[in-house]
Amino acid sequence: MNITKTVDAKGFACPMPVVKTKKAIDTINSGEVLEVLTTDKGALSDIPAWAKGGGHRLLEQKTEEGILYFYIQKA
Repeated sequence: MNITKTVDAKGFACPMPVVKTKKAIDTINSGEVLEVLTTDKGALSDIPAWAKGGGHRLLEQKTEEGILYFYIQKA
């Protein structure tokens, strides 16, 4: 997977991970991949819902050592 941009939203509470994700996805081209890192457990439902609502594709999500990783392909 080729990651175009990474958003580091670790330590931020809702709604900041989604706000930072939206700002970052607006700066990349259609088809490119955004990586989002966060520690906010609310993002487990918020980011997939936001991606779906915007027509973007959630390629993968995982958790490693308390950090949530999301990989979103821009619509």
